[in-house]
Amino acid sequence: MLGSKRVFTNNNQNNYVQSVNIPIELFESMKGEYFVGYAENLLFGKGTKAWARLYNPYNSGVNLHVNVWTVSDISAGPYNAQFWFNANPSCGFTESKLFTCSNTAIWPVPVPKSIIQKAINVTNDPYGGAKAFVRTSQPGITIADNENGKFIFPPGGSFLVLISLVEGYDDPADGRIAFGWWEEKIPNGGKQLI
Repeated sequence: MLGSKRVFTNNNQNNYVQSVNIPIELFESMKGEYFVGYAENLLFGKGTKAWARLYNPYNSGVNLHVNVWTVSDISAGPYNAQFWFNANPSCGFTESKLFTCSNTAIWPVPVPKSIIQKAINVTNDPYGGAKAFVRTSQPGITIADNENGKFIFPPGGSFLVLISLVEGYDDPADGRIAFGWWEEKIPNGGKQLI
């Protein structure tokens, strides 16, 4: 929460402090720096996986703060979701254009520097970076978490979510991965991930 204070004095010289706290997400949205987006039709199963990642390009000039993530609409069976920090894709990918600034009262509507990328029916895990954590869930159950912006990625960094069916399930599957994030401008362009 961010706060602001104002001090009021009445005729009796008593000071009263008025304090207003707002969530960081609202603050970033008011500035036009909070974004939401997703990758859909993530096909996998039959020995393959799919992934979506929020990628902060090398020349972005911003730090990427991941606030929320969601994995949903998994159709075929129990599944694993692996969460990778700063990993490199092991295959080709496409960009998702399904994103927007959460503050549409600003005109023109701001466009994020970060990019949502996705790949379907992949056979290899990403490489490099770190597999930070794994979640397992059942078909039809959405998994999500609010990270409050604590996952921070410099230019060249990324937050990648890899989905696959658990061992013993081999049907065709599909799903959706969504992100909420804000971007913080780096003075003088900042340092990038090498």
